[in-house]
Formats: sequence, C-alpha cells, structure tokens
Amino acid sequence: MVTKQFRGMAEEADLARADSLAREIFSDVANKWALLIIEFLGERTLRFSELRDEVEGISHKMLTQNLRMLERNGLVERTVHPTVPPRVEYTLTEPGRALRRTIDGMCGWTHTYLTHIEASRRRFDS
Repeated sequence: MVTKQFRGMAEEADLARADSLAREIFSDVANKWALLIIEFLGERTLRFSELRDEVEGISHKMLTQNLRMLERNGLVERTVHPTVPPRVEYTLTEPGRALRRTIDGMCGWTHTYLTHIEASRRRFDS
C-alpha cells in the first residue's frame, strides 16, 4: 500500500484537497466500523473475539481490515502473547484515546437528536 508522506506542507493537511494526506487519514477513520471499534475499545484491552462480540454485525473480515488500518495509523496497538494458540489483544494508543473523545461526542449527539432525526425521516419519507 502506498502512503502519502507528510513533508510539513500545508496542502498535505488540507481536507479540501483530494490528494491530501489529511483526507486519506480522515477517510480511513471516518467509517462506521472504525468509529465503533474505537468506541468499544474505550479504555479497555480486548481480544479479537471479545471485540467482535461487542461490535454487533461486523464480519471477521471487516474487523480484521479495520483493526489493521487502525494499527497502521497508530490508533490501535496489537499485542501478541506467545501462547498456544496465540492470544492477541488490542488497545487504543494515546492518539486513539484522543479520537475516542471526539467519537464520544458524536455518540452523545446521536442520543440527543435521535428522536428529532427519526421524526425528520418519517416526514421526508411520507
């Protein structure tokens, strides 16, 4: 996988530019599975199967892909314990915990406005 390199140039951090590193990172983390994985990891360390149980509806493949992407971006740390079978655990890094605070705000917003959004959808769909 080819990754853009940050060279300290302002356009690399510009979300308005299609070719910016910032947009690539934003695209990585702004998907429903990544957001849910970060939210459910929280301050805990979880094994793969525990995380799969927490994130209802996620497939094994999607969980694997998203955990790899989050690890690649430095948001999740993967620890392999040398047991038989190997025990693999995941935990948020400091940047991952910082992002989780933002996600917590989004979750709060969803709870606050769920009734409003549901009513708007009913009006729109009728």
